[in-house]
Amino acid sequence: MPKKGNRKRLKFKAGDVCSESVTVADYADADPAVVKSGRVKKAVVNAVEKEVKLLCGLEASQGAVEEVLSSALSVQGEALDSSDELEPEEDGENETKVARKKKNKRRKENSESSDGEDYPVDIWLVLSSYIRPEDVCRFALICRNAWTVTCTAAFWTRLYRRHYKIDTDLPFRLQPDSVEKMRCLRACVIRSLFHLYEPFSLRVSKLPALPESTPTTLLNSKCLLFWVKKVSGTRPEPLWEFNFKFLKQGHTKNGSAKPLCMPRQYEDVHKNPDSDCYMLQVTTLNFIFIPVVMGMTLALFTINVSTDMRHHRVRLVFQDSPLQRGKKRGDQVGTQVVLDPVQSVRLMDWWHPQYPSSPCT
Repeated sequence: MPKKGNRKRLKFKAGDVCSESVTVADYADADPAVVKSGRVKKAVVNAVEKEVKLLCGLEASQGAVEEVLSSALSVQGEALDSSDELEPEEDGENETKVARKKKNKRRKENSESSDGEDYPVDIWLVLSSYIRPEDVCRFALICRNAWTVTCTAAFWTRLYRRHYKIDTDLPFRLQPDSVEKMRCLRACVIRSLFHLYEPFSLRVSKLPALPESTPTTLLNSKCLLFWVKKVSGTRPEPLWEFNFKFLKQGHTKNGSAKPLCMPRQYEDVHKNPDSDCYMLQVTTLNFIFIPVVMGMTLALFTINVSTDMRHHRVRLVFQDSPLQRGKKRGDQVGTQVVLDPVQSVRLMDWWHPQYPSSPCT
């Protein structure tokens, strides 16, 4: 659509107008681009007046000429007014304004009609008794009251009792007597569901012991805790289990972190010291002395074939500070931990059944 400044106006001269050039179409179908304001130029008026005198022979009758001109100009003005209304640009602007008004009115009506009913928390608490564990997140996203229900201790206690089975072998920290405590209740119930709820237990069984993304996942993770444990196996000699507790990269160690606007009376329910943590568990055939790496950042993690070609070899490189973006990794710089021969390597999240959680949970 051409801009207003680029429109060309036709120039009329009295001598250029003749009986063949002045037609009804000049008035009825006048182009609004020619006469935007609706006013007729003086040159056009003089030309039309002269032509009318010649056609009608009314050169001596000035009054008749004025009457004819007035009627002709009134027709042209009406045509220009109607054409201005149909002008593409102005019509588009008017349609846009009307559409905006209608849209704003529709939004206002929708906002007024979308308020709905505000049901009390007690009703949502009753409905939560029929929610499956995998649908807790969807239920919490319905409204604020539904989310508030998922923050309560009653919700997690009922969820635990609904799926608890007396014949299931649960760790002591997940027994009914321990779950009755308010502190870390949510974390304990979630862990117990991976023992009691079949869909969750099947999900864990399908997880690989060491995902392919483990080296990338643990990169720049901070080692919070490290310990060695002697375990018994099929071999006559005991196995040694090396446990590294890592904090996920980009997170801070704050086990008492709570969601936004969490009610204070439910803060203990959502506490989880193991939140945003991984556990790297490496089982070796022999005891291996390694240096202290707590508080250091993992810069390299590799798994290769052992020298005996029957086991694995794990190599960990720790540094004092995280690896900055854009800089190359120095494989030989930092504290190295080499575990060889290795029988198994496992990476577990905080909710995994085999995750050695903190004593308070």
